[in-house]
Amino acid sequence: MTGTAAPFAADDYRARMERAARSAAEAGLAGLLVAPGPDLVWLTGYAPTAVTERLTLLVLAPGQDPVLVVPTLEAPDAAKAAGASALTLRDWTDGKDPYAATAALLDAGGRFGVSDNAWAMHLLGLQKALPDTSYASLTEALPMLRAVKDTAELELLAAAGAAADATFEEIRKVPFGGRRESEVAADLAALLRRFGHSQVDFTIVASGPNGANPHHEVGDRVIERGDMVVLDFGGLKDGYGSDTSRTVHVGEPTDEERRVHDLVRAAQEAGFRSVRPGVPCQEVDRAARAVIADAGYGEYFIHRTGHGIGVTTHEPPYMIEGEEQPLVPGMCFSVEPGVYLPGRFGVRIEDIVTVTEDGGRRFNDTSREMVIVD
Repeated sequence: MTGTAAPFAADDYRARMERAARSAAEAGLAGLLVAPGPDLVWLTGYAPTAVTERLTLLVLAPGQDPVLVVPTLEAPDAAKAAGASALTLRDWTDGKDPYAATAALLDAGGRFGVSDNAWAMHLLGLQKALPDTSYASLTEALPMLRAVKDTAELELLAAAGAAADATFEEIRKVPFGGRRESEVAADLAALLRRFGHSQVDFTIVASGPNGANPHHEVGDRVIERGDMVVLDFGGLKDGYGSDTSRTVHVGEPTDEERRVHDLVRAAQEAGFRSVRPGVPCQEVDRAARAVIADAGYGEYFIHRTGHGIGVTTHEPPYMIEGEEQPLVPGMCFSVEPGVYLPGRFGVRIEDIVTVTEDGGRRFNDTSREMVIVD
């Protein structure tokens, strides 16, 4: 996880930690335990340069000042984090018991929310020190903790989306036919970095029959004239994510390929048009899925319609059947229906969308029409 270059100050991090502690109390938790990873970056601005077996843990509890437990040798770096002045640093030295030091900060019989990427050895160490405590993952206990973005976060997500759009406008100019998928993927990664990304998370280039696999691993297949090619790429720019998909065609497509592409484009538009405050997340999935199912391709739309995005490229909320969480202004997520015909080709079109006061706003604005490439 890279650190964020976002323009956030100590007061921003203090407000986030206070909100997180309140949310924990409202969820019936004694507090939150946050290990290095995206939650810690979002709450404090601190990302250790290396995550090791030494315990680093943010302790948030209602009515208590935030405490960041860190190894002594990493304390100087932690003290430089943008949110450091909004919390207390408590360091521990090698040879001492970090779990005993942390246990002193916790309710001995409390239930705590724990960041999903906390190491099992650390959680087990705390359980041994405090056998009457219990734990729940943050995704289970507070799935919407980071879901609603503030104005500054929305600006950063919009900028990341614009950088991904600029990448697509450039990649459509490069030769596809006769080149390996891996070569085009390398071009995508280089373009994302050229347009300001510090981290490239994925560059899917799925040509011809490979396009029928939504998470195709880029390989050495040579892209041929007549191929449909699914492009799905993104990463982090200034600490916030981009993720967009467009499907291009090498040379002129067949009538069926155009028809399927138009169908996915209509489904993506229907999903986008369903976005407004108060609508359950599952309705976005239903709106997009209905278009594809009504055309007889329902069995070939094999994944959810969308996922949240923020300081990571995949996070709650999820646009999926059964998710009744209402949409709230400031939520950001993908709308990315697809059709995947085994052994033949696939089509996916994806934009990042944010909920506004009266609808939705796209953060990706490149053409959703069929794009012909060489």
